[in-house]
Amino acid sequence: MAEDEFETAEFKEKLEQVTERALEAAENRSRWVVYLSFTTALVAVLAAIAALESGTYSNEALLQKNEALLAESKASDQWAYYQSKSVKAAVYATPAVVARPSNPTFAADAQTLPARYAAEEQEISRAANELENAVKKDSELSDKSMEHHHRFAYAVTMFQIDIALSAVAALSRQRTVWSAALMISVLGLVYFLDGFWLFL
Repeated sequence: MAEDEFETAEFKEKLEQVTERALEAAENRSRWVVYLSFTTALVAVLAAIAALESGTYSNEALLQKNEALLAESKASDQWAYYQSKSVKAAVYATPAVVARPSNPTFAADAQTLPARYAAEEQEISRAANELENAVKKDSELSDKSMEHHHRFAYAVTMFQIDIALSAVAALSRQRTVWSAALMISVLGLVYFLDGFWLFL
């Protein structure tokens, strides 16, 4: 009888140890699930912000490119106007040159129009050059905005991969998968920060 009591006490002690280990494992597992859930939620928020920024920069790049095209069209119009003034100046200069020996008064009057057109050409040329500078500036701004957009798009991709791997980790209870997801999210975070500052 004493032997049965001893075995029962030993069994109770082992049962308590196993129960305690099981509770610790469950607590550790539930703590891991909390960390997994928290990091996944944080990555989802970063993915949403990155997607918003990516769209904003994409729209901005399109607007800047449209401004560049509009300025380019206006510059082209100015250069065509410049050419028309040059042609008019040449057309009016020819009779002045031809009439100079026979009719000096007419030649002097006819020479005023080419001089006026030459002065107008300078103003038109200046306006066209300003528009070409605007084209260059808007195109550069558009290119820079597209670089921002690309960085944020890469960040969104990395964050989405992280979220998918975190879901796999939660379902399979594999911490190594979660660790891989965290490494990918670090790469996403680098792209996210680079989206603001373009340091890469």
